[in-house]
Amino acid sequence: MDNVKQVIHDADKVLMHTYNRYPIVLDHGKDMYLYDINGKEYLDFTSGIGVFALGYNDQDYNMALKEQVDLLLHTSNLFYSEPTVMAAKKLAKASAMDRVFFTNSGTEAVEGAIKLARKYHYKKTGNSGGEIISMDHAFHGRSMGALSVTGTKKYREAFEPLIGGVKFAQFNDLDSVKALINNTCAVIMEPVQGEGGINPSSSEFIKGVRELCDKEGLLLIFDEIQCGMGRTGSMFAYQSYQVKPDIITCAKALGCGVPVGAFAAVESVAAAFEPGDHGTTYGGNPLVTTAVSKVFDIIDSKNILDNVKVMGKYLSEQLNSLAKDYDIIKEHRGMGLMQGLEFSIPVKDIIAKALDRGLILISAGSNVIRFLPPLILEKKHIDKMIQILKESM
Repeated sequence: MDNVKQVIHDADKVLMHTYNRYPIVLDHGKDMYLYDINGKEYLDFTSGIGVFALGYNDQDYNMALKEQVDLLLHTSNLFYSEPTVMAAKKLAKASAMDRVFFTNSGTEAVEGAIKLARKYHYKKTGNSGGEIISMDHAFHGRSMGALSVTGTKKYREAFEPLIGGVKFAQFNDLDSVKALINNTCAVIMEPVQGEGGINPSSSEFIKGVRELCDKEGLLLIFDEIQCGMGRTGSMFAYQSYQVKPDIITCAKALGCGVPVGAFAAVESVAAAFEPGDHGTTYGGNPLVTTAVSKVFDIIDSKNILDNVKVMGKYLSEQLNSLAKDYDIIKEHRGMGLMQGLEFSIPVKDIIAKALDRGLILISAGSNVIRFLPPLILEKKHIDKMIQILKESM
């Protein structure tokens, strides 16, 4: 049995079957490329599902982590650490929020945001059970709370009853949101839906939701776990719409590979939490917050946001051209370097053929190919991706 078969055989015996994995064992990465244990090269247009915004093996990032490993990996949150404070300051500044809570994942960030919204509602009204309005086709995570606000029934039904008081409106339909308001404490939405099919919010909708929340005294939570950290050309997608939420969640590219997420809020909302209301053993430890801090530094020093704007425009042009040439492509949509092609057929075979040719792609649902490349890509990478995709179709 060769090494690949042995690893897959062992994995299938000891890992829970919650993912359908491709029969490839990845070994290392460099810039835009991943390499399997046999040395085959793969152009990565998923960046670990939106995680590796800086590409693979960035030496400045690596060195920052190596130096922190020799200092301090972890201390309880009963003490202060400089990396945690520095990372929180940079996230607060970039997001225009006031206070930050670091988690271990995006799902945990959503859990914290839900708790904060309900605690704020409780302190404001004296009543528990504030309802939350989410969106159809939204994806916010797979834990019980995050799953409760995930707007795809197939993800939820086997795990019900989930937390109560959640209703689902139609994305980009403001009237459907208005119709659901009743003892509501918050509206949660992705400015650009990721798992739901790469669906950007319309400007009218996102601004309308903000105005509605202001009018009704509701909190607005933006889930920026996938669309944030420069992915759409602004540090956070909501900044492109010139709308500010009350709470945000982020993860994925926040740490570019280490397990870290965060939720952040404006001062008046964050003040609802008191000692004992929320906690995490590992969240915000010195190692992961060193990574967060370095990510912000690199995004700034390497002008990553400018590159996203230029490459996003070029990617959009190439995908538009592709959509015109192939009848099986129904629609192209997205923002920056978060784009998608909707097909009239399932895309799994196209993705598999592309993988054979050395291109890593991912779907969003059964009929959409999702493009989430590292934010350091160049035109040559887009051209190569388009050529392989044509061959695969």
